[in-house]
Amino acid sequence: MVKKWIEAMRLRTLPVSISGVLAGCGCAIWQGKFSFVPALLCLLFAMTAQIASNFGNEYYDFKNGIDRKGREGFRRGVTEGDITPLAMKRATFTMLGIAASIGFILLLYGTIWLILAGCAILLFALAYSTGPYPLSHHGLGDITVVIFFGIVPVTLTCYLQTGEWNGLPELLSTSVATGLLAANVLIVNNYRDLEDDKAVGKKTTVVLFGRIIMGKVYLFSGILAMAIMYPLWIQLPAWALAVPAIYLVLHYTTWRKIMSSEGAALNPLLGRSAINLLLFTMLLLAVFLISSR
Repeated sequence: MVKKWIEAMRLRTLPVSISGVLAGCGCAIWQGKFSFVPALLCLLFAMTAQIASNFGNEYYDFKNGIDRKGREGFRRGVTEGDITPLAMKRATFTMLGIAASIGFILLLYGTIWLILAGCAILLFALAYSTGPYPLSHHGLGDITVVIFFGIVPVTLTCYLQTGEWNGLPELLSTSVATGLLAANVLIVNNYRDLEDDKAVGKKTTVVLFGRIIMGKVYLFSGILAMAIMYPLWIQLPAWALAVPAIYLVLHYTTWRKIMSSEGAALNPLLGRSAINLLLFTMLLLAVFLISSR
């Protein structure tokens, strides 16, 4: 049973939430104000919020008849009968409660307005899959990921360590770039699920625009992410340009494999896209550490 819950967490996607926090930590280090405790709390908050969203996605997609048995993607424990719907619902709100508790502790490092930010994050964790207008069902999943796995975690993680909004051009460009790379993970997910999503009327961007266009969007997003970080690259030593170069090589080779794969063969490439993002943010963090000395 433990294995079924681990599968429901979708560990292959967790590097996405980890990466946003790492990028925010890098920006804090760049400003010379890294703080371990709020950084750790941000990481725990991000991961629990993503797990809650993953659980909620599984429960509400089952409830709304979106999932079917034998799908190509991650095994859906509720749909396959491994986990009861009630247990998944309870797990969803338990994880939301844990995330909220961590968020209240983070108030020690920020101001009261963070309550609004935390509520928005947890609300959208559910709104992705449920509510009067589920975002992932109407082509809005990608922009939601850019905001809540890029802009929000990077900027807030940095702010909660520094207590200020210095270096906004570099901070914002890093946050948007991180969000674009995170959205690419979702593109692979929806690229794989095109036929299943079409059959149940789920309008992802891949359903709306097709695999060819969204495949090009995947490639372009990685290139754009490196380009919009120009305000940061010009301030770093020349050797730091190895970071975007390494990422682009990995990004291009992954894209080539995606374009020639289908069905379950895309699952490892979804994980690889997430790992590419994580590796990028880890290398970026290392550059900030070395350059700040």
